[in-house]
Amino acid sequence: MADKVTFELVSPERVLLSVEAEMVVVPGSEGDFAVLAGHQPTISALRPGSIDVYEAGDRISSRIFVAGGLAEVSLDRLTVLAEAAERFESVDRAALGQRIAEATEAIEDAGADEVKRDAAETRLAYLQHIVETNTVN
Repeated sequence: MADKVTFELVSPERVLLSVEAEMVVVPGSEGDFAVLAGHQPTISALRPGSIDVYEAGDRISSRIFVAGGLAEVSLDRLTVLAEAAERFESVDRAALGQRIAEATEAIEDAGADEVKRDAAETRLAYLQHIVETNTVN
């Protein structure tokens, strides 16, 4: 379909989503960007945030939270390789506070270990984004 872009989201565990979409908004490392059919070929690192999928019209049909990763765009395809991802509907709202506390503790426990600190900070930013969307109640 000329007016659609094929979107595939892949996490380390599995393919989370594969759809034909009118537009997909992705949290690039330099800022959010929208992908439509005919988009200039691009590769971008992702920051923690949400991918919003518009399959038809101006309503979000799917929202997926990602912890980071890589997006590859071609003229008619978007592939996201996510470090970690979960669909909005799958977020365990009761456990979210505990996950934030654990990420905060992991930052404190990392001490001088920059690799552990960076991983924990990325996890905390991801969880804070979920809270900040005001869609998790």
